[in-house]
Amino acid sequence: MRLGEKIRYLRLVEGTLHGQGREMTQLEVVRAIAKKMKRSISQSYLSQIESGARPHLTNSTRMLLAKFFGVHPGYLVDDPEGFHTELLSDVRVQEDQLDLWLVSGAERFARDREVSQALLKLARHEDSRKCLVLLQAILDTPELVDRLLTVLAPADRQAGAGTTRKEAV
Repeated sequence: MRLGEKIRYLRLVEGTLHGQGREMTQLEVVRAIAKKMKRSISQSYLSQIESGARPHLTNSTRMLLAKFFGVHPGYLVDDPEGFHTELLSDVRVQEDQLDLWLVSGAERFARDREVSQALLKLARHEDSRKCLVLLQAILDTPELVDRLLTVLAPADRQAGAGTTRKEAV
């Protein structure tokens, strides 16, 4: 995947994360970076990056965008020719693959805002693998699921959360 495609993809993820149901515009990203990061990048520079006119980022821009989008700085480069995302060589790459899979799932469930946001939040967590292992432990203790839901979830969300897919069928 090219750098510009990755930036456009991240704008979509960020827009979904903010509940817009669409990708953030370049201008919205520029404004959000200024507000959140207290640093600036111009909309024209972002456009040049996305169009491929600027195929390489300065280190400061790479770090700024990586921090804003919550990705590893190494993600913000063109993938080498013949690169396959299925190749897993270490734990960090596996974590990145898991996070991308979660983001993809969030896009697929965009119409279910709660599920989509939960998947995105999980993908953005520092250790999403550990979160999934914790979820498994919770699910292995069924009474814990209901107790946690009662304590942590607002009453209006509990009504829909109690119905499993099996029950709905």
